[in-house]
Amino acid sequence: MKFRVERDVLADAVAWAARSLPVRPSAPVLAGLLIEATDDGLVLSTFDYETSARATLRADVQDEGKALVSGRLLADICRSLPAKPVEMVIDGTRVSLTCGSARFSLQTMPVEDYPTIPDMPQATGTVQSDVFAHAVAQAVTAAGRDDMLPVLTGVRVEIDGSTISLLATDRFRLSHRELGWDPRTPDESVAALVPAKVLGDTAKSLTSGSEVTIALSNSGTGEGLIGFEGVGPGGVRRTTTRLLDGEFPKVRSLFPNEKLTTAQVDKAALIETVKRVALVAERNTAVQLKFGDGVLTLDAGSGDEAQASESIPATIQGEELTTGFNPQFLLDGLGAIDQAVVELAFTQASKPVVISGLVPDGDESNDPGFRYLLMPRRLLS
Repeated sequence: MKFRVERDVLADAVAWAARSLPVRPSAPVLAGLLIEATDDGLVLSTFDYETSARATLRADVQDEGKALVSGRLLADICRSLPAKPVEMVIDGTRVSLTCGSARFSLQTMPVEDYPTIPDMPQATGTVQSDVFAHAVAQAVTAAGRDDMLPVLTGVRVEIDGSTISLLATDRFRLSHRELGWDPRTPDESVAALVPAKVLGDTAKSLTSGSEVTIALSNSGTGEGLIGFEGVGPGGVRRTTTRLLDGEFPKVRSLFPNEKLTTAQVDKAALIETVKRVALVAERNTAVQLKFGDGVLTLDAGSGDEAQASESIPATIQGEELTTGFNPQFLLDGLGAIDQAVVELAFTQASKPVVISGLVPDGDESNDPGFRYLLMPRRLLS
């Protein structure tokens, strides 16, 4: 194996492929990055039996071949190289890397021990890369992080015709985002439970091109596979990951069909007020929100401890009410909303609030598409 490639193109592709390497691999070879040099260029791959990443890039290949080296080490080296062409060549059981006057020699791992990287499933459709990345970033806000409840660490991706719905919950909050896309077949209807971290990282990393192709092997879970393909600097990028096993809770019914009290508030003002008032909130205690007389009043702290109170204007319709929320969860939801004015909708104080962006009448192009449901917290007496 011997090839020559531009430093920036190589560094970007190596960093992209190595980003999904396991921190504690179950076998040494799973920490490796597979380099394949062919007449068509380079293919850089990683795979840990769950998630695969594959980047293709143009290179001047003089001798074809394969090599498996430490992915994180190669990424660190490529990041530090001078802005000059990079040459790599196999020298026995080592790979020699030369860039200008910089030279590195890396130990190789046995290529024959590396697992076979899965193929992309058949394409299901395409979506605008920037729209998809933004929608996923909103949806993963509510995804669980407790590995003891693996089902809740996923995002449920529901495809129904030309609409994709993204749902995530950690039991205390729920996010729902809808977006349009171009399906392979108009009546496509499938669902998948995708690891939230993989989905978030992948969507964010595939914004170089205009579109992302989504490929779903089947509508089941467990043994199912989902793939994403986009264009990166120098070539095509592909990621596959196994779907999570288990039954995602039926959460759509949690969104109420009625609103008995609504409050419209300037988002930026509410975020800053929550941050200030929450400074005195003890860990795991709620910030109180009182709605009434055109004012939203936030309070935190009690008894002999530090206390804080601040009011901001609000357009309130319906009955007055007082409730409380985890301040960080409230900030997470507000931060995921695009619109400048948010609506907080209640059925009663003891029930969840639904937070969404307020869209001006007649402005269909500014459809919020994102809803955030948050459970209330018990207020300290």
